[in-house]
Amino acid sequence: MVYAVGLMSGTSLDGIDAALVEISGKNETTAVKLVQFLTIPFNEATLQRIRDALSLEKSDVEKICSLNIELGEKFAQAVLEVCNKAEVSLDDLAFIGSHGQTVFHIPYARDHVYASTLQIGAPAVICERTKTTVVSNFRERDMAVGGQGAPIVPYSEYVLYQKPETTRLLQNIGGIGNVTVIPKSGTLTDMIAFDTGPGNVIINELCLHFFDQEYDKDGMYASQGNVDQLLLEELMAHPYIKKAYPKTTGREDFGKQFTATLLEKWSGSPKDLIATATMFTAKSIAEAVKPFVHGETELIIGGGGSYNKTLVSMIKSELAGVNVLIQEDIGFSSDAKEAIAMAVLANQTLENCPGNVPSATGAKRSVPLGSVTYY
Repeated sequence: MVYAVGLMSGTSLDGIDAALVEISGKNETTAVKLVQFLTIPFNEATLQRIRDALSLEKSDVEKICSLNIELGEKFAQAVLEVCNKAEVSLDDLAFIGSHGQTVFHIPYARDHVYASTLQIGAPAVICERTKTTVVSNFRERDMAVGGQGAPIVPYSEYVLYQKPETTRLLQNIGGIGNVTVIPKSGTLTDMIAFDTGPGNVIINELCLHFFDQEYDKDGMYASQGNVDQLLLEELMAHPYIKKAYPKTTGREDFGKQFTATLLEKWSGSPKDLIATATMFTAKSIAEAVKPFVHGETELIIGGGGSYNKTLVSMIKSELAGVNVLIQEDIGFSSDAKEAIAMAVLANQTLENCPGNVPSATGAKRSVPLGSVTYY
């Protein structure tokens, strides 16, 4: 086995997740052991620059150009910190898999706009600062063969979670929710994965707006509010919820602009609105996964949303008969899951092996993902 680091910064903007792992093998023989994990929050100035870069109103090419390098430095520092905490020398690090920070994602072409995706966080800077080979830009290759570039983690999920006698639904709740369906006794080609809709993104925007808090810790605000059924019905009528898979979404559909429109149209107590947004996430997940519930089924929740007790409780109430668990219940880490996936994908790339799942992304064929910056 060799040491590798996986880096992830998602749509929820919680910070940089850095997972130091031991990894060996390739394809179905891949074995991974988590050695150390850290989340390094962004300082307020960097966080604001990311938000500005994500905003259609405030973004410009100069901001994105500069932020690309700034985030490269931040990602490199995250590698140094996780290795230092584990007392592992950079000399012993074989490679780094860096997802980068998504600035924009366009899964479907429209009116002279190409289907495209953009993740920033200069891999050359990470490579130089850590003196380690970096694999990055995972989504673009899948889009080049007709996929949507998302979901990006299903390959790693099949390798790490497949269970012959049980259907497993791996539900990640970051800024956006996404599910991977692994049928019992299924092969890689039987897998289905897609974005279920909003995860924490609307909840977070409401918490920021009303309470100057980045997120609803433990689901406290939602637990003190009441769900507005009329608003919930309108939210569930969003065209994305009924859209057939494969499908992907992002802040472009459910981010700051969406939340601002919601606040203009609907009044109510802050806690009621947060409770309703939380139920929207829970119900959109439940509606998305119900067609795949057959026999013994486990829904395993990962990502920051797994720590929102109110959200998890709502999901359980919507999915009676399904064994709803969080990653820690089966010996994994909710926080580290996607960062570990980046290490798995990077390993596949360096072995010249496929890392996408065409049945999940809609790609025409399996391909290795990512660009390699060699040290």
